[in-house]
Amino acid sequence: MAETRPNLLIIMSDEHAPQFMGAYGHPVVRSPNLDRLAGQGVLFENAYCNSPLCSPSRMSFMTGRYVHEIGAYDNSNALSVDEPTWAHRLRSAGYEVVLCGKQHFVGPDQLHGFNEQLGRDLHAESFHELHLWEDGTPPAAAPWGHMAKAGPGRTVEIDVDDAVEEAALSWICDPARREQPWALDVGFIAPHFPFVVPQDFWDLYTPEEIDMPRVRPNLDDQPPVYQRMRQMFGLADFTDEEVRRARLGYYALISWFDEKVGRLLAALDETGQRENTVVIYVSDHGEMAGEHGMWRKSNFREASARIPMIVSWPGHYPTGKTVSGVTSLVDLVATMLDIADAPIDDSLDGDSLLPLILGEPEAWKDEAFCEYLAHGVRGPMAMLRRGRDKLNYSLGDPLELFDIEGDPDELTNLATDPAYASIRDALLNDLLGRWDPVALEKQVRASQEARKLIEETVPPESYIRAGG
Repeated sequence: MAETRPNLLIIMSDEHAPQFMGAYGHPVVRSPNLDRLAGQGVLFENAYCNSPLCSPSRMSFMTGRYVHEIGAYDNSNALSVDEPTWAHRLRSAGYEVVLCGKQHFVGPDQLHGFNEQLGRDLHAESFHELHLWEDGTPPAAAPWGHMAKAGPGRTVEIDVDDAVEEAALSWICDPARREQPWALDVGFIAPHFPFVVPQDFWDLYTPEEIDMPRVRPNLDDQPPVYQRMRQMFGLADFTDEEVRRARLGYYALISWFDEKVGRLLAALDETGQRENTVVIYVSDHGEMAGEHGMWRKSNFREASARIPMIVSWPGHYPTGKTVSGVTSLVDLVATMLDIADAPIDDSLDGDSLLPLILGEPEAWKDEAFCEYLAHGVRGPMAMLRRGRDKLNYSLGDPLELFDIEGDPDELTNLATDPAYASIRDALLNDLLGRWDPVALEKQVRASQEARKLIEETVPPESYIRAGG
């Protein structure tokens, strides 16, 4: 293998919807460093996560495989130690592979192939309550608290991200980085709620300039799956003032995180490593931020399931290029392995994006598969987007079909429109041909029952120490 193989710097945020970023067209959010990175690379405008929830999305990203194949259904599922990750594969190709910060591993194995963990993974230390599907979606006792907490200040999340940045900068600047090709995965919590941010970043915005959600529907007309989710998540009908304040906090967290990206890029420049480092920016899922009356993620609306994705290597890859083809995180995994000349086999669910990045004439599948198997629902959900069309499936609920190019706000459900019957049927047949919701429901329920039994016999402190 050539010694000129590039380094890989993967910067992964948590809960950053691409709609809230300058390079993706938002008129208010200040993200100059991310925008500069996009100008130095290739921006994917239709990239999706493979599950709109932290741990499942990240386990799919680590393995390059879909969630239902690896059993990482929700935030309390541990990834099997027998599942090879891209960290294992890059190490086998001679890379030093290091994690710094969040990757949300559950259980005692907090490395899954990485040489070491430099920072603290706060969310891996947290005990995530297990919600059984057999209990349905009971109403929350009170609205989930991140709306009321929005404001200036400091949180443990801020402190952890500061420490992660410091550790990553120190590692990048160490002369030992010259000894072999490396891959550094820097995982930040921001802009994940709570929407609390240091005062100087809160002051970047005024309430008057904060735009309100584009879609504010009559919530009684929402499909049943969203009504149940709103009920369980305690998503009250927040006032305009509460919505603006929460969105201001979200925007300010993006700007706060953006400065960290700038300092990481500066460290590469100052150490002469930028010319031989592929920089990748991506998030694990989005944030509804009030769109369609929803907050958080856990659904297939564009603000929840779409993610920002940028790949930059000036002098080797195009700069300022936008790719409109539909992609997902599993494709990014295959791309990273392709860049590093690392092992790729048929177990991976993604395809390398290098042909799209380099502009080589090759047919692209132009599709993304996403699934949700966790709390807030009563059974399996999946999404299949191909080209401009997106099908949302929830077991036992009406189908949703949207023309995303013509209807980016997902206002018109075309699932019962006779003119779209052939498109609906083709997507549905393809989805059910690769994903069996009835069998999967049994598997998930069995997993939930087994873990519930363990929880009843093992104190939660054991899970917290183990990273669950």
